[in-house]
Amino acid sequence: MKIHQFLVVIFIILLLYLSSLTTASSHLHSHSTGNLSLPSDASALLAFKHKADLGNKLEFSANTSFRFCKWKGVQCSEKKVVRVIIEGLSLGGTFPSNTLSNLDQLRVLSLQNNSLTGPIPDLSSLSNLKVLFLDHNLFTGSIPVSIFTLHRLKTLDLSYNNLTGSIPVSINSLNRLYYLRLDSNRLNGSVPPLNQSSLHVFNISRNALSGPIPVTKTLSRFKTTSFLDNKGLCGELVHKECRPIQPFFNPSTADVPKKTPPPSSQIEELRSGAPLDRKENKIHKRSLLIIGVSTACLVLLCSLILLVLVTRKHKNSKKLGKTKKGIFDPSVTGNAEAIIRIEEDNNELEEKVKRVQEGMQQVICKSGSLVFCAGEVQVYSLEMLMRASAELLGRGTMGITYKAVLDNRLIVCVKRLDGGRLAGTSQEEFEQHMESVGGLRHPNLVPMKAYFQARQERLLVYDYQPNGSLFSLIHGSKSSRAKPLHWTSCLKIAEDVAQGLSYIHQAWRLVHGNLKSSNVLLGSDFEACIADYCLSVLAVPTDDEDPDSTAYKAPEIRKLNHNNHHYRQASAKSDVYSFGVLLLELLTGKHPSEHPYLMPDDMIHWVKSTREDHDGIVGEDTKLEMLLEVAMTCRVSSPEQRPTMWQVLKMIQEIKEAVTMEDSHEIDLLTGTS
Repeated sequence: MKIHQFLVVIFIILLLYLSSLTTASSHLHSHSTGNLSLPSDASALLAFKHKADLGNKLEFSANTSFRFCKWKGVQCSEKKVVRVIIEGLSLGGTFPSNTLSNLDQLRVLSLQNNSLTGPIPDLSSLSNLKVLFLDHNLFTGSIPVSIFTLHRLKTLDLSYNNLTGSIPVSINSLNRLYYLRLDSNRLNGSVPPLNQSSLHVFNISRNALSGPIPVTKTLSRFKTTSFLDNKGLCGELVHKECRPIQPFFNPSTADVPKKTPPPSSQIEELRSGAPLDRKENKIHKRSLLIIGVSTACLVLLCSLILLVLVTRKHKNSKKLGKTKKGIFDPSVTGNAEAIIRIEEDNNELEEKVKRVQEGMQQVICKSGSLVFCAGEVQVYSLEMLMRASAELLGRGTMGITYKAVLDNRLIVCVKRLDGGRLAGTSQEEFEQHMESVGGLRHPNLVPMKAYFQARQERLLVYDYQPNGSLFSLIHGSKSSRAKPLHWTSCLKIAEDVAQGLSYIHQAWRLVHGNLKSSNVLLGSDFEACIADYCLSVLAVPTDDEDPDSTAYKAPEIRKLNHNNHHYRQASAKSDVYSFGVLLLELLTGKHPSEHPYLMPDDMIHWVKSTREDHDGIVGEDTKLEMLLEVAMTCRVSSPEQRPTMWQVLKMIQEIKEAVTMEDSHEIDLLTGTS
């Protein structure tokens, strides 16, 4: 019994010993990792060090975690980290996710002058962040969109990294931004139209950005040095003219020969060291392209034949309401024809197919027969447009415009161009011009999404603008007579239109050519967006225009000789004249045909009288006179004496700034804060 009891005691002691070892080991592990006992902010800092500090430069340690607020580079407020400034330590790791982004009270984060690699992690949880310096590192990937959800951010520096991709348009959501540097990366794409009035430091130089720089009030404050070493950028801000981008399938005859290069070009290729097998490669690629285009056209042709037959079969059995008829329904378009007409007579079918095939070979068959503009995603097809219920919006000088509701409930605006007005424009010319116009993107332009042509049928597809036209806003409807717009509304609309026109003029050296109030639409936020731009250059002149449309035209582009119907082409200066007429229409509420030609003093009196008829009093004389002076400057007869749209925009912005300062001063006087 004694031996048995002794063994039991020894066994119990052994168990207790093993238990103590396990507890000690568990305690040591917990102490070394800090998973449970460390404060959350200390854990976040240690987790960052583990991945970022490969050289052990940071003096962060779990042993001193109870005083993490004393760690070098860390500043706290009420035991929460509010600043992390770790600079110039040559950290060679990565910036791991779910580390510093867990510091929910962080105000300032600076990791500049290190050697951190990899992508920038999601920082959207740092809702209190105001300052972010990640410059002079080796970060790769694109600019994370999560940064643009940090609405308190005032300073953002991502310069001197290896970032690629475009600058997201959502950067405009940072409406408190004061300091922005994205220079010395590998960013591409276009410059977004920045509109932060608070922005005072800005640099996007030494990237691969391209296209015209938007003429916004914010961007125009900065010098050329903010845009340097972006070879593709152009426009007024960098003093470089923009030129059209040559489409891949339809190179300009002035720049690239249509067929084989002349001997001089071949000699130049040899002198420049072009590979000898380049010609064979070109022939091989061209053959593949021809085969691909022919196959796609054949598939399209069969689809259209089937669609026409099905449409005819159901045409008599399906009645559509007045506003629910298809875009190509003859009862809607009057004298419209189908895009491709196939007779049911079998004897003529083969000949018809042959003619259609010949015509379709000249149409670029991509995106299911609709050519979508650069950067646009195909979300509908030509067949969907043909099936869409359509509402006639209006008939203009260039064609008929419809509101189309597609099967997927998407609403678009479709402009069916008048074949007679474009009779002198070849398919190649139309294609090349649409490539340039379709690339224009600005907040004050209605974006063109896609276009289509086959024989004499040409369609343009735009975003639908829900709030009507400026014409309706100024003149009201038949049932209600509108009053002249308030002075501040006139100023805002004038600035919007001037922004859009300035962009057109400095982008690819294009012109609008048909500016009038019915071609200015109101966007979702009632911003003024210019429509029907850059089409008049393709049109054959006509006398069948109403007096108001004629009144917008500058004297130099009106008909010069009644016998030979000779017209001059629209120009940037004629657009300026049209803008002056539009501005006068804004101020007075009168149709352009009612605008008199008066001396300055008489004109001021007339404008005031038009507003007194509705308002009873005029309390904004000085402000009206400033805008009226801009309108009269634009409307001078000599094109050489008119300002450029860039100069007009500057005038309007200066008026806006002066009025803002004046209103602010009046508020100070009333509140006694001055």
